[in-house]
Amino acid sequence: MNLPLFIARRYFFSRRKTNFINVISGLSMVGVAFSTAALVIVLSVFNGLEGLLRSLNNSFDPEIKIEAVKGKSFEIDNAFLNRIKSVKGVEVVTEVVEDYALLRYRDADMVVTMKGVSPNFIDQHRLDNSIVEGELKLHDSLGNYAIIGRGVRYMLSVPVTETIYPLQVFYIKNAKASVIDPSKLYSSRNIMPGAVFSIEKNVDENNIFLPLDFVTDLMGYENKRTSLEIKIEARVDPKRVQAAIRKELGEKFQVLTNDEQHKDLYRLLNLEKLFTFISLTLLIIIASINIFFSLMMLAIDKKKDISILAAVGAQPGLIKKIFLGEGALIAFSGAAFGLLLGGIICWAQDQFGLVGMGMESSLVNAYPVEMRVADFFLVASVIVAITFLISFYPASLASRSYSAQQL
Repeated sequence: MNLPLFIARRYFFSRRKTNFINVISGLSMVGVAFSTAALVIVLSVFNGLEGLLRSLNNSFDPEIKIEAVKGKSFEIDNAFLNRIKSVKGVEVVTEVVEDYALLRYRDADMVVTMKGVSPNFIDQHRLDNSIVEGELKLHDSLGNYAIIGRGVRYMLSVPVTETIYPLQVFYIKNAKASVIDPSKLYSSRNIMPGAVFSIEKNVDENNIFLPLDFVTDLMGYENKRTSLEIKIEARVDPKRVQAAIRKELGEKFQVLTNDEQHKDLYRLLNLEKLFTFISLTLLIIIASINIFFSLMMLAIDKKKDISILAAVGAQPGLIKKIFLGEGALIAFSGAAFGLLLGGIICWAQDQFGLVGMGMESSLVNAYPVEMRVADFFLVASVIVAITFLISFYPASLASRSYSAQQL
């Protein structure tokens, strides 16, 4: 039997002579419980937001992207592509030419990011679940087609089906200052709208997908590409494929995973999560201060018991462990209830969407949550550390408070 824990448990469940000690202990448990629940909920919400961002980015951006370290574009040939395709784990290599262009439909126009992609872009299946109008295709026997964002479709009032007017795409050339003829400053091509995609408002309002040969002809790029987008095989580690491609291509190219393409966004989200964690940890510390006062008053209330233990040979270390155990029981009781409460609230939010986003244009109706076992262990570890620090001084004081006069 663990004697210090046994005595601490007796003190925890017994009624004290001074009722005020019970009140403070109860307030300590309630404060720790609600602070712990709040910490679990907030961490789970940040996890849910991170998961939502990753799903959106995976829909629009590739699993691996290859770009030139210097310059806007680079030249490719079949041998270059075959070197990449030979890397184990690579399933699809899509050639991409991307730049800004002016898009016009009848009397309306706007600047968009045009993304010329090779035909195997469809094989990456990134837009399969995002098409809201039309058919996902870049060309057929009748010609080429544009896949436009829903925001672009609304801004230009483009009908996707049964339209007789094409989209006009204008690209500004790097013309010399001596050029007088305005028609030489830009090039233009016409293309029919084929489908509308919807991923996220900022993406939908600024992007269109076009056939690669259409864009290279418009820009005069021939064998130049701005990037290569790679889909890897299922259940293959992206990091391993990334390392193999880097080894194959050398230092002239940067090879980025999906997370690295958005590293600033994820870094910002993790910083917000960190500072929120620190803020709520401070609340737990404040709530735990009541444990300090509760143990101090308990030490005063139990001076006679301490003196009796000392008289029968109890060492100061044993007495210290008793009060450390008492503090742990108070804190862990509150923490256990808080972890359970936080888990139940997160489960209810995930299942029933208790708290909505409050915006009609939001991607999801309710705040996303994702509970992780690591977060529960992290919160529990923080409470263990705080409890030990808060309880150490009262326990040390109690171990020295025995006196023969109390017998």
